[in-house]
Amino acid sequence: MLPQPDPVPAVPAPRGLVHDLATGVGYLGRGFGMWISSPKLMLLGAIPAVAVGAVYLVGIVLLIANIDAIVIWATPFANDWADPVLLTTRVAAALVFVLVAALLVVYTFTAVTLVVGDPFYERIWRAVENTLGNPPTAVERGFWRSAGRAIGDGIRLLLPAIGVGLLLLVCGFIPLVGPIAVAVFGALFGGWLLAVELTGFAFDARGFSVRERRRALRARRGIAVGFGAACYLLFLVPFLAIVAMPAAVAGAAMLSRDALDRGPGPAAPPPGGSV
Repeated sequence: MLPQPDPVPAVPAPRGLVHDLATGVGYLGRGFGMWISSPKLMLLGAIPAVAVGAVYLVGIVLLIANIDAIVIWATPFANDWADPVLLTTRVAAALVFVLVAALLVVYTFTAVTLVVGDPFYERIWRAVENTLGNPPTAVERGFWRSAGRAIGDGIRLLLPAIGVGLLLLVCGFIPLVGPIAVAVFGALFGGWLLAVELTGFAFDARGFSVRERRRALRARRGIAVGFGAACYLLFLVPFLAIVAMPAAVAGAAMLSRDALDRGPGPAAPPPGGSV
């Protein structure tokens, strides 16, 4: 009998983009699980979202109430066009303005809420770190120092959001595909920005800069975008955003441990717990 060849070891199938996106959404789902395991802590995290959300809701109502005037002001070139073309152009313009405004509103809502609720959200992040094990050493920064750090990071992250928002505004006027492209790219880019913003607690506590945070998250880009895009879509609904905000902070803490465990970064002691 001829000798049998050694069996070829099975090679695990590579994980695709869809798997990574779903994994990112799963982190947000696990964050929502803290509403069951730690309801009092999550209710504290909802308080800043209520306060900031009320202000933003007024702004959204004003934007919607004045959208006709804004669109007419922004499209003077269409004043002499025939009615069907004029109507179609201005409806598309209104849709694009709303989509771009949504990107900026969702991102700034997150940044402002994190600043206002910094002590509450730090407690949520710390609870997740303790559950995962081997949390970083607590650093006493004080409210004003924490707020200054959050504002500085927010400004550095807001500048590209404004630039991309203006680019999307221009691209939105491309016939047929413009508004669709704005909606899809806005959700994906907005999701990336939210992932970078929400993971600030874990990376800051370990001495990572914003640039290093981005680099670590790029190694898990699909997961980060999936998580952030899910947050982005939920934050578009004003009242749902109140419940989703503390869940997003909890999920971001879990995502951070994933990126810190597996992604590249500066020389720093890696966390010992698994995500």
